[in-house]
Amino acid sequence: MAQNTEETRATSSEQDAEGRFQTDNSISKKQHPKQQLSKAMEHMRFAVTVDPVPHTSSPTPHTEPTNTSTSPTEPTENDAYGVPASFAPVRNPAARSHDPSNNQKRTDPFAFGSRYLEEGDNIFEFNAWDHVSVDDTYKQFSEEQYERQRQDPVSDFDRKRFNDNPEKWWNVFYKNNKTNFFKNRKWLSQEFPILGEIGREDGPAATILEVGAGAGNSAFPILQNSTNKRLKIHACDFSKKAVELIRAHELYNPEYIQADVWDVASSPDSENGGLPLGLQEGSVDVVLMIFIFSALNPRQWDQAVRNVWKVLKPGGQVLFRDYGRGDLAQVRFKKGRWMEENFYVRGDGTRVYFFDLPELESIWSGKKAAEDDNTDRDDVETLVQETQKVQLGNAPDLRPAFEVAHIGVDRRMLVNRQRRLKMYRCWMQAVFRKPGQDSEVATSTLRQDKQESEAAEGETAEEA
Repeated sequence: MAQNTEETRATSSEQDAEGRFQTDNSISKKQHPKQQLSKAMEHMRFAVTVDPVPHTSSPTPHTEPTNTSTSPTEPTENDAYGVPASFAPVRNPAARSHDPSNNQKRTDPFAFGSRYLEEGDNIFEFNAWDHVSVDDTYKQFSEEQYERQRQDPVSDFDRKRFNDNPEKWWNVFYKNNKTNFFKNRKWLSQEFPILGEIGREDGPAATILEVGAGAGNSAFPILQNSTNKRLKIHACDFSKKAVELIRAHELYNPEYIQADVWDVASSPDSENGGLPLGLQEGSVDVVLMIFIFSALNPRQWDQAVRNVWKVLKPGGQVLFRDYGRGDLAQVRFKKGRWMEENFYVRGDGTRVYFFDLPELESIWSGKKAAEDDNTDRDDVETLVQETQKVQLGNAPDLRPAFEVAHIGVDRRMLVNRQRRLKMYRCWMQAVFRKPGQDSEVATSTLRQDKQESEAAEGETAEEA
């Protein structure tokens, strides 16, 4: 299945660190083409089809500190894709120097998770800020947007045609965009450190299955950074056109990467027991699902989770990243796009769902099945424990119960400094683990977890 990259999901246009995260405060006067997307907007490519019409909005309640060394007249912020510029992010108390020549937020290379917006910071100093929350005003605005969407849903005819043949729309998408739409996800090993570790020369033998591989924008960067001769990637997508693009890539080598058409929600009665070609039950160490689960109809989630469970080794893991509820991509949808609660169809016919943390955790932990079946809450944990004790093939009526190794909400504010735009993004990130010990690949941390772990290790070393 194709990627829903927005992490629209996460960083910039994937240029080198020096070019991507400049710290110059100047405002460029260069004219931009109508359809050009700025740096730090890779993951808006799915959400944005037309640039906003620049217009001066009402003054922002929070005023930036005056800098006497620059011009006294600062450009006014503009509304960003239907969201008024007057909505300001919540700031943390100041804890760092704000001297431009000695700003502790400046890092080279840039490290995700290190830029907290504080009192005194100039919002437009950087292209992105981490862990940014929004106030009640923005939340109220979002709810008003959702209500408007519900009042003007997609027609019954369109709902049926978009749901009945979703691969058609992805084939059209890749036929039109080929390999030049998404940027390579070089940031993946930062978000999921295990991807860098298993690529080492002394790394364990490992099989990675990427679901929704698209044109290979995750698979090929992983291979390029790997010196592990025992690492094999199976890149699968249910778009035939996407698979053709991977196979035609200059780096495609069947010894290390195999691309096939596969629908993660395929029936167990289909070819190869519903699993990808070349893979058998319990043969995969890592399943990579980056902006793919959201492209499924919610009624497909159950079968998709079962198929992922089935292909994973005991001890195997799912590296998951997808859209979170309240993301700008959801807030900005207009009339005729709402299909059902938190589920939309884009202008190109592809679909997208926006998750919240409790919902996502329940889907993968097995608890949702019990709740959906009106199982007494006291029996939920019993069901989960029973599911963990048996292989899916021996208990087809039980939903798999993955261990939630790590889960979190990634909230960032992306900034277009040249056009004075703020964009509030929200993504879900998690590591789900199949119980057992067969896989030799260690369970990944998330970026934040790794930083906290390293800090704790440093404190322990100092005490010793």
